[in-house]
Amino acid sequence: MTRIKVKGGLAKKIQTVTLIKNRQAHLIMSTIDSAKSVYLFVHGRRDLEQKAIDALVSKGFSKDKIVAAKPDAVGTAGDYMAMLWMPPNPDHIKIQKITKVEPVKPEGMIGLWKGVSKEDLFTVSL
Repeated sequence: MTRIKVKGGLAKKIQTVTLIKNRQAHLIMSTIDSAKSVYLFVHGRRDLEQKAIDALVSKGFSKDKIVAAKPDAVGTAGDYMAMLWMPPNPDHIKIQKITKVEPVKPEGMIGLWKGVSKEDLFTVSL
């Protein structure tokens, strides 16, 4: 972070930046397509699965569209990925939109997800 002294101090600048980021996240969340599938990656943290589902539903995702991610089945362009982040002790969910799915040879735990391109949208606190 670059520190620039402004009248009112650094704290005021940080609040302004946070407000702008929150508005952007709000705009993105308001355009969520609740008819699309959401592939939930818990990275082995099954103990946080229900908490993650509840957090996603509170942000506008449809509960019946939240699917446990599996290495042998991927979504399609326009679907969402929700990853508990950062493993092994996640404190938020990273929301991404699938932009492209290319056929690939499955590889390890990543499986077919290796061929998925995505864009970061926003995060949701756990």
